[in-house]
Amino acid sequence: MTDNRLNIALVGNPNVGKTTLFNRLTGLKQRVGNYPGVTVEKKTGEISLNEKYSANLIDLPGTYSLAASSKDEHVVVDALLGNIGDVTLPDLIICVVDASNLHRNLFLASQLAELEIPIIIALNQSDVIEKLGISINTKLLRQRVGVPVVFTTASKGEGTEELKTAAIESYEGSLKMNRIAWPKSITESISKIQSTVKEKFDRTLSYIEAQRILFDNHSVIADSLGWNDKDRIKALTVHRDAISKEGLNPTVAESVLQYRHLGSVLSNVVAQPDKQIKRRSESIDALLTHRVWGLVIFAGLMWMVFQSVYTWAGPMMDLIESATAFVQDAVSPLFDTMPTLQSLVVDGLIAGVGGVLIFLPQILVLFLFIGILEDTGYMARAAFLMDRVFSWCGLNGKSFVPLLSSYACAIPGIMAARTIQDNKARLTTILVAPLMSCSARLPVYILLIGAFIEPIYGTTVASTVLFLMHFLGLAIAIPIALAFNKFLFKTQPQNFLLEMPAYHVPQVKDLFWRMWERGREFVTTAGSVIVAFSIIIWAMLYFPHNTNVETETTAQFVKQKAKAISQSPVYIQQELENNQSEFSIELNNTIASAYIEQSYMGRIGKTIQPVFAPAGFDWKITVGLLSSFPAREIIVATLGIIYNLGSDTDEESEGLRSIMKKAVWEEGPRKGSPIFTIPVVASIMVFFALCMQCGATVSVIAKESNWKWATFSFVYMTLLAWVASVACYQVGTALFT
Repeated sequence: MTDNRLNIALVGNPNVGKTTLFNRLTGLKQRVGNYPGVTVEKKTGEISLNEKYSANLIDLPGTYSLAASSKDEHVVVDALLGNIGDVTLPDLIICVVDASNLHRNLFLASQLAELEIPIIIALNQSDVIEKLGISINTKLLRQRVGVPVVFTTASKGEGTEELKTAAIESYEGSLKMNRIAWPKSITESISKIQSTVKEKFDRTLSYIEAQRILFDNHSVIADSLGWNDKDRIKALTVHRDAISKEGLNPTVAESVLQYRHLGSVLSNVVAQPDKQIKRRSESIDALLTHRVWGLVIFAGLMWMVFQSVYTWAGPMMDLIESATAFVQDAVSPLFDTMPTLQSLVVDGLIAGVGGVLIFLPQILVLFLFIGILEDTGYMARAAFLMDRVFSWCGLNGKSFVPLLSSYACAIPGIMAARTIQDNKARLTTILVAPLMSCSARLPVYILLIGAFIEPIYGTTVASTVLFLMHFLGLAIAIPIALAFNKFLFKTQPQNFLLEMPAYHVPQVKDLFWRMWERGREFVTTAGSVIVAFSIIIWAMLYFPHNTNVETETTAQFVKQKAKAISQSPVYIQQELENNQSEFSIELNNTIASAYIEQSYMGRIGKTIQPVFAPAGFDWKITVGLLSSFPAREIIVATLGIIYNLGSDTDEESEGLRSIMKKAVWEEGPRKGSPIFTIPVVASIMVFFALCMQCGATVSVIAKESNWKWATFSFVYMTLLAWVASVACYQVGTALFT
């Protein structure tokens, strides 16, 4: 830190416009990452205060108090105490409060005063109090709190220059907020806690650290000492008894005394209008939170979001797919003399990058809508409505949007779970979100339903099966979430407390900035892992690339074709000299199929095929499952190669459907019988509906939680898919035979 560069922490309750103010102050000079060791997002930016001073501004997560319970709140406390390695102790705190609700919002500011760090009070949403006819005597409030008080309207950029001036004044004058006068029992208890910790842990605690140990039922500071709750509560019992003797309940003493103190601070500071002005939000909320009409409106909005993510992103995804193919075709001839490097670059690297970028449109569209819903204030209303539906199984009211979004793609759905503040509910949502039947599963459903179900049972049954396949994931996700909540996380039922923010018109600049942040974050973090997965799968499908395979396959092909059409092998060889002839195309496809069969992936597929035999899968289906790990829809192209139709085969290919109908078991007790029976078809679809066959999703789960939970999600979903597909095949076979 240079002599004239300050470290400023931006602190405030959720939904007070803190992040909007941060964006206004920093503009494009922002950096986004994670705090070390946790998945909580860290936003920092640079601002110029005047010719003498500049500042690093850090946007801390929203919190209602310093009594930390969630990871977000832990980060706030640790950052303010200087307990995070890459976060410097702040020189100044800007406490952002909702000007229309000072009594509640200043509770956090009063706690921050105990830090004895210079503070500024930013009274945000000043335009709202003007409309409500509320006036605030900032001069009197400043006298009472002892630090600068500035009106701001973050959405319009008003008050930012005044805030910078106040920051310099507060820092140079070391202006610290007036602290509450605690009763003797509390000050003595805090002093004794400092002595106890010094003796027991050989650590010197600040006043605020000792205070947090005394007041908080579960203290971040005590955790950092290794002081477990049982021993700590036992040691603190004598102090709390002393507080009780003064007529105070130790568990709520801080809140009671702080609000009593704030009552005197705000006396004659806030003037309400003679006639209460009814807030527009009250009448709107009567409709949007109605137990019937609110759900109808919510369902309509979510359907619109889902359709928009699915349809708006479609053309861009097709464009990216076409661009990827164009680049592959353009680059491929450059490596004609180096086939291995050619395949690595074209089928591994370029295909991997394309596999990353193809998700971008859905992520951008989804976060556009999430930004609109959050900034307007509707997201809180939606969470309130859906909490009734999901709370019984351990999910949060905010879980619905991530789950619904996952029907388009699990990646933006998992990223959307960041809006869930409760860590266990957020993790549960992340772990079940991939069970939603995303768009990548659709090609598999279309291929199998179109080839085997619609021709026999008609379009009505086919469409019903398609619907049921999309519903299956949700039906399984609910009991899975309940099991996680009851047995894995063992969370107790909790009240869902949520503040309804005022309605606002979203700022276009902030919406697009958020889209840019999420898109950039996905490409730079998850993208590298996805490309790595793609290259690994490419290598397993390519090596060992023994050229004898091509020679032997060509010789056998010439022999079989000559016999089939009663022509000499010389005639077939002449036909093969024309690279565009039917025979040449068929031979190339046959060689590609042979290479897959002898590849490491093909060998692994044949080796583990007995594991999938109870589900009715032969080795070709098994190889298709394994090769589709980076992306589920790859199985269609893989089956096209295995069945000698080429890699450009899609789910609508009549050739692939026809050859799959004719496919029979080549060996074993079922030799000569059809492979793709109705039970097998159902088994494959169930496996794809429930299995984690998406390297991108695994990497994003690791990014949003850690690799332990990413591995767990892959393992549990794979086992779940295997059990369900085996049951489907065995029961189906018993019914259909």
